[in-house]
Amino acid sequence: MAKSPETVLEAAGREVVITNPGKIFFPQTGYTKLDLARYYAAVADGALRGITGRPMALKRYVNGAEGEPFFQKRAPEQRPDWIETVELSFPSGRTASEVVVRDVAQLLWIVNLGCIDLNPHPVRAEDLDHPDELRVDLDPGPGVGFDHVRRVALCVREVLEEHGLQGWPKTSGSRGIHINVRIEARWSFDQVRRGALAIAREVERRAPEIATSKWWKEERHGVFLDYNQNAKDRTVASAWSVRPLPDARVSMPLEWDEVADCDPAAFTLVTAPARFAERGDASAGIDDAAGSLESLLALSAAQEAAGHGDAPWPPNYRKQTGEPPRVAPSRRKSGSTSAKRDGSGGRKSTQPLITVAKAEHKEEALAGLERWKRRHPEAAAMLEVDDILVDAMRGRSTTWTRVRVNLRHVPVDQRPAEETADPDYDPWRGYKPPPM
Repeated sequence: MAKSPETVLEAAGREVVITNPGKIFFPQTGYTKLDLARYYAAVADGALRGITGRPMALKRYVNGAEGEPFFQKRAPEQRPDWIETVELSFPSGRTASEVVVRDVAQLLWIVNLGCIDLNPHPVRAEDLDHPDELRVDLDPGPGVGFDHVRRVALCVREVLEEHGLQGWPKTSGSRGIHINVRIEARWSFDQVRRGALAIAREVERRAPEIATSKWWKEERHGVFLDYNQNAKDRTVASAWSVRPLPDARVSMPLEWDEVADCDPAAFTLVTAPARFAERGDASAGIDDAAGSLESLLALSAAQEAAGHGDAPWPPNYRKQTGEPPRVAPSRRKSGSTSAKRDGSGGRKSTQPLITVAKAEHKEEALAGLERWKRRHPEAAAMLEVDDILVDAMRGRSTTWTRVRVNLRHVPVDQRPAEETADPDYDPWRGYKPPPM
């Protein structure tokens, strides 16, 4: 099939070529690559606010939203001379020159590469060692409704305001909410992460029934506050990003009085430009609201004095001083996967999640799920649609797919034991973090 002719868009005084503009990027809606580019041109003032001057990891969906993406940290060698780059260092010890976007022409250029959502680092190119943004990522667990996410977001707002900080909420574009906090660029990545961990623990203390700071999935319930999104080299989709979902949903900045009853599905590639034209950007004031991290670091010190030290880091980071063991609690102690203490000091099942497949490619993971179903037909027949969790996971340079099954609808005495994942892909196998 012949490719569509090129389309040239005028932006920031430049001509940006959109190749194969008629390519379908969202099969269920029919939105094309050109539709995506025109969306970003329409909301450019808002989209640029979240990425301007920041190095960006390019998450490229060259086959559209339903294809498998890959992360490209290094800027393409073949690029216009008006594309800016900056060299970053990573926890692995490696370096890479990443793209830095400052205007709509540069933005459209990366969209043409197949970037659906925008994934900037929380630092500016002028100072790569000191983040100017703390990110609170509210990640609801399986079966957790959006109402719980809203309630946790409002609790986060209270904690931030008590510590002299202003939060800027936005829908994640999926099931959660992100709250960005502009801070003065004078603290390290480790300090910013510790501040985010302090927020997570304080929210958990105030709302223990619906919020958790626990890293291990078997210990979580409700909404997880993912403090590790503030570790160096982690990125989060920025405001006004289109997400690679069937309805082309947008990560929408919100006013705080909208959080309590907002519907994330209302914000899409089609509806968001009209909202932007009518109401502007709800996070327009974020760059004028940089605050101090000192109060949160004092809270962190108080938590540590009370016995709450560091929490687990992602697996590709070197072991940190004071970090607890990187072993799931159920593997350190007797008891079942997804468990908690009962009144007698034993452990009882709370979230019977098992991993059935981990694969480099999604179709391989789904094939592994089908094999699991054939091995356990009785249990498979009892599963509901939302009991099967298919997650795109970030590896060293590409994404991989994990499939988990929630056995909550399967009677305890009929639940299959967790087996070795089939397939059992590990992007970190053979990887050795650099020595301290």
